[in-house]
Amino acid sequence: METYPITIGGVTRHVPLIEPLPGRRIPLVEFLGDPELVRAAAEALKPLVPKETEVLFTTETSPIPLTHVLAEEMGLPYVVARRRRRPYMEDPIIQEVETLTLGVGEVLWLDRRFAEKLLNQKVALISDVVSSGETMKAMEKVVLRAGGHVVARIAAFRQGTPGLEVLTVAELPVL
Repeated sequence: METYPITIGGVTRHVPLIEPLPGRRIPLVEFLGDPELVRAAAEALKPLVPKETEVLFTTETSPIPLTHVLAEEMGLPYVVARRRRRPYMEDPIIQEVETLTLGVGEVLWLDRRFAEKLLNQKVALISDVVSSGETMKAMEKVVLRAGGHVVARIAAFRQGTPGLEVLTVAELPVL
């Protein structure tokens, strides 16, 4: 399998190149199972999180360890939007994502009890990679529907041209 080198916070990995859509190859960044990469990315992102932030908000799956380490280091709580409905969810906030970056449509689900943790809070959105920006836009809609206030959009990597302002620390190509 062909790989591509990525570097963040002084840590380099050779990640697989995948083809989610015909003719479009991208490096697949995966934070799951790589504590060294997660710590390096969290350390690089920490200065981007505004001081007034009260809660971090992320989505399943790869951004969870990144958000967890960042929250732990900053002493902040975090909330995770799921990508499918769970049986225990009551009155969830449901938000479609309008992107096909990875070749699949998505929906974000946030249980009402977790949505309550965003009410009247200053929230920083955290992601691993931002491409089109559509997932970030959907995350922002979830926060707003939960009564929170987005103070920053932050991702470890930028790939392409997101349709909104996102703070990032590293670039990824679209090949």
